[in-house]
Amino acid sequence: MTEEQGNTQEMETLDMEAQEVDIQGTEGDQEKTTQPQIEGEPGDAKFKRFGLLHRIEHWVFMASFSVLGFTGLIQKFAASPISQALIETMGGVETVRIIHRISATVMMIVVIYHIGALGYRLYVTRKRMTMLPGVRDIRAAVNAVKYYFGFNKKAPQQGRYSFEEKAEYWAVVWGTVVMVLTGFMLWNPIATTRFLPGEFIPAAKAAHSAEALLAVLAIFLWHFYHVLVKTFNRSMFTGYLNEEQMRDEHPLELADIKAGLDQRPPDPKGEARRKRVFWPVYGVFAALMLAFVYWFVTFEETALAVHPPATTVEAYVPLTPTPLPTPRPTSTPAPVEAITWDDGIGGMFESKCSSCHNSSAGMGGLDLTSYQGVLGGGNSGPGIAPGDPEASRVLIVQGAGGHSGQFTPDEVDLIRQWVEAGAPEN
Repeated sequence: MTEEQGNTQEMETLDMEAQEVDIQGTEGDQEKTTQPQIEGEPGDAKFKRFGLLHRIEHWVFMASFSVLGFTGLIQKFAASPISQALIETMGGVETVRIIHRISATVMMIVVIYHIGALGYRLYVTRKRMTMLPGVRDIRAAVNAVKYYFGFNKKAPQQGRYSFEEKAEYWAVVWGTVVMVLTGFMLWNPIATTRFLPGEFIPAAKAAHSAEALLAVLAIFLWHFYHVLVKTFNRSMFTGYLNEEQMRDEHPLELADIKAGLDQRPPDPKGEARRKRVFWPVYGVFAALMLAFVYWFVTFEETALAVHPPATTVEAYVPLTPTPLPTPRPTSTPAPVEAITWDDGIGGMFESKCSSCHNSSAGMGGLDLTSYQGVLGGGNSGPGIAPGDPEASRVLIVQGAGGHSGQFTPDEVDLIRQWVEAGAPEN
């Protein structure tokens, strides 16, 4: 048997299997399966793919995903001049973060709706789980690779959803789970470090941003190619595909529709009985999920609040000699030279830095709860370099402003004078 004859026989077998077992309805809609799926005259027919609710869900999800990708990437590459210009145009990084979090909340609500719509189609209307991958999809993927490299003469025939569409759908499911888990850690870092080591925060940031970048690239390089470049798929705009597109992309489903195998007789009594079970159960589930979303976004006031950057002003240089200082009254505080780690500097670090930079969490490898830890520093260099403020990492970060444990200008000035005095311990 030649390769071409084998492919022809395989396609005929797939057609027979589809007519026998793969009776598919209009998944994505909650209309009755007896609703006609063919509209128009022969040769100019349109085949219904998605209903209005399904299309609205798709576009809301796409809008939230697009905003999340845009606001997330300009934060990931914040050092880029383009990102800085976009952030400034949008009103600053805090505004960008608010928009990012609103979009994340919208996406979580869409996921709750999707679970309900999927449950309704599977339980109430008894639609087949046509998005589940199976052996046929593995076979189709292998034959597609053979077709692309010229070993097969024809592309594999597929049903309602191709193996490419199934892979993309489940990638979205997996990506959403990863983004929710890592997003909670970044949204609530203090609560996270109460139960997990501090290293989980930078790990969550790396996973969150990498998964976001992967998702954006997949949409542009994979999804847009298949629905806009390879063929302009209008089904998410109009709900329909023409016969030529159905024959190219979903030939097995087209055969079922024309043979009338996709239209199963309705069971009104059974549907009514299942609705009475479904709506209370889903109502409780949806209420619990919405409560989870509210808890998710209000669990704590994030420690990553952004403060206005410090302003630089020109120092006043008097023209006359500086007069000699008058003696200090005994009731005034001790001079800066007498301020040491034990006399107050350590307490300042304890109140502002210990929640993230301690011996257990140690974000950035930095422990600021002890004098030796401050001198030792972390992954970016020494925290304090006695006598050299410009080499002290703490002063560099604090001078830039916007840190989660930001000191006041007076506190920064006091630490700078302490460093210039040699950073005495006691």
